[in-house]
Amino acid sequence: MERTTTHPIPAALPVCPVRGSVIYPTMVMPIDAGRPISIQAIEAALSQERVILIVSQRDKEVEEPGPQDLFEVGTACNILRMRKNADGSVQMLVQAFARVRVLQYRRQEGYLEAEVERLPEVMGKETELKALFREVRERFESLLKEGKLVPPEVAQVILNLEDPVQLADYIAFHLEFKLEDKQQILAQPSVTERLKRVAVLLDAELDLIETQRRIQQQVREEIDKNQREFYLREQMKAIQRELHGEEGEMEVEEFRQKIEALNLPESVRGEVERELSRFARMHPDSAEASVVRTYLDWIVNLPWNTRTEDRIDLKEAKRILDEDHYGLEKVKDRVLEYLAVRKLKLERQQKGEIPPEEAAKGPILLFVGPPGVGKTSIAKSIAKSLGRKYHRISLGGARDESDIRGHRRTYIGAMPGRIIQGMRQAGSKNPVILLDEVDKLGVSYQGDPAAALLELLDPAQNKEFTDHYLGVPFDMSEVLFICTANFPEHIPAPLFDRMELIEFTSYIEQEKLEIARRYLLPRQLYENGLKESQVHITEAALMRLITHYTREAGVRNLEREIGALLRKSARAILEGGKKRVRIGEDDLEKYLGPARYQPESEAREPQVGMATGMFYTPVGGDILFVEVALMPGKGNLILTGQLGEVMKESARAALSYAKKNAVRFGIDLKRFDQTDIHIHVPAGAVPKEGPSAGVAITAALVSALAEVPVRNDVAMTGEITLTGRVLPIGGVREKVLGARRAGIREVILPKRNQPDLSDIPPYLRQSLQFNFAEHLDQALDWALVGGLSALTARAGASKKARRTKVQPAARA
Repeated sequence: MERTTTHPIPAALPVCPVRGSVIYPTMVMPIDAGRPISIQAIEAALSQERVILIVSQRDKEVEEPGPQDLFEVGTACNILRMRKNADGSVQMLVQAFARVRVLQYRRQEGYLEAEVERLPEVMGKETELKALFREVRERFESLLKEGKLVPPEVAQVILNLEDPVQLADYIAFHLEFKLEDKQQILAQPSVTERLKRVAVLLDAELDLIETQRRIQQQVREEIDKNQREFYLREQMKAIQRELHGEEGEMEVEEFRQKIEALNLPESVRGEVERELSRFARMHPDSAEASVVRTYLDWIVNLPWNTRTEDRIDLKEAKRILDEDHYGLEKVKDRVLEYLAVRKLKLERQQKGEIPPEEAAKGPILLFVGPPGVGKTSIAKSIAKSLGRKYHRISLGGARDESDIRGHRRTYIGAMPGRIIQGMRQAGSKNPVILLDEVDKLGVSYQGDPAAALLELLDPAQNKEFTDHYLGVPFDMSEVLFICTANFPEHIPAPLFDRMELIEFTSYIEQEKLEIARRYLLPRQLYENGLKESQVHITEAALMRLITHYTREAGVRNLEREIGALLRKSARAILEGGKKRVRIGEDDLEKYLGPARYQPESEAREPQVGMATGMFYTPVGGDILFVEVALMPGKGNLILTGQLGEVMKESARAALSYAKKNAVRFGIDLKRFDQTDIHIHVPAGAVPKEGPSAGVAITAALVSALAEVPVRNDVAMTGEITLTGRVLPIGGVREKVLGARRAGIREVILPKRNQPDLSDIPPYLRQSLQFNFAEHLDQALDWALVGGLSALTARAGASKKARRTKVQPAARA
């Protein structure tokens, strides 16, 4: 059975989108419109038949909705009244009269228009309709009894309705259902189906109210239970107050026995016994007693006289260091020297030649180097070789002095500093304590933690290190402190002065290869559940992994890449049924994708105005190219390539040197005034700084001005002066190895850097020829094709040309 209506609907209607609500037929509703798309649709409807389509938006946050943002079913409405406000917005009163389905949306000038069809009202069976009508009405009444907030006048109107269509629509409109649920009720042609949906939604609301009532009841019962427990606890406290005398005496006696067994120094013992006497006079349940109890607990649990015996065996220590670390020869030598001195002191102490406090003194070692080169693990190996306890304290980001020295006991929640906490955790008076990242200490208004370390790291003062919480001196002279840092220049000078610096350099490719074979690959095989017989990574693959997939000073990223290879191998073994996976150099791209880093290689041929330099970074060395181009101009110097101030000054010094020696090099002085000189260092996105490019810049500049090419198989480095001296630079080891990797076979270094070659293994130096320059003339002689003789020959030719003059013709 269908209900028909005679109200006509135009074939195309202007569309007014609404947000967060749905309008049903027979309702008279005011609508505020402020968006241009709605205002223009209202004006279009008024200019036609005063019929407009109200459609809900799917997402109310969309300001300018399109067809995809609107539902397919809306309500056709007559515009009864319309009023424009001063701010440009529009208020209209509409009467909804029919459900319509949108067949097609069309964009008009400034608004949407919809081609629509009317949805029929399918009434269904009369008996079923009456039953559903009665059921929905009863559930709505139950909801009102539960206190659902519906205005009384609205509730009365809904209860007086006799039309099933209006009942479903009015309940759906006035209750807080989801927008999607309201839209489904609007889009349903069957009245019985609409009533069923409304009944389900009313049931859900009733269930929600029942659940809320149950939760409230549980909360009320829990409150009653807590009150009962509070009463019982108060009774228990009263009983304990009657018995506290005997238990308090037992606790005081227990503390006294532990303090006697500690054999504390006299100055400490007096303070501790005074606190114990205070504790004996206090009520055990008082707040002050809890503070003193915690203090005494810290005192009796610190290792005042507990120590481990040093087992110093240099051969065993060397074996442990070699077993745990590859390379780092200078670091290992310094550690073995420390152990040797420590052993001699112990032997002299046993003979009574020196007192124990002198034997315990030692340097504060500072390990400096880039991340991932083994600073922390070397400290563990030292503790292992000494047979001492090991504890690590991370100082990165510490900004409060109390982190080191602790808080005074007057503060709520006070506790000792990290140093005393570390001593308690170590359980020994002579552990190895690693102070990690001392260069990353911060400073705040709460004090400078670096200043708090001054007493701790001074061998002449740390015998009586005083923590604010303890308030008594604690002997730290037997502790072996090892500090680590990435940038020593960030450590305050007074603190740095108390340390002995041991530098960790970045690993070279050959060292990384050995570390990968000996340590990283076996560890990753174990962590990924693989056996050595199941996966084989070739040496060539490991070397390409090092050079083309990682760029770091240490080996952390290398271990991650090896882990990635092994995980993919594990998957291949399980999915592909393979028994053994072999990964060669050509397989890396399949497993890890294209190479991430491409090291520079030497130029193909000698070129005018292009020289090969060398640079150093904490992750290794490489080569760079310095390019010089000349163009007509007014003598300007153009510098590009994101050069730092020091590097720009090197370029200006090179230009001054070239001008000063222009005649000797056969360069026309007029060129400097009539030519712009552009110096560029490629890889413009990478900042470049330092004086060591001076030799390369000079070679490229002289080459361009004299038009003599620079050799492509020579790389050079060194700082220059205006008089032509070549000064020493740093990072020789990394620079030379980077040049070697790029295919360079001849290197120009400052003469005073000759001793630095001892840092490079002999087998790596064999394929390189080293030239050591004290003056720029020597460097240019090796760098330019034909050497200085090519320049002097050019200079001689230019002088001869200037002397040869054409005689004027004789007049008849």
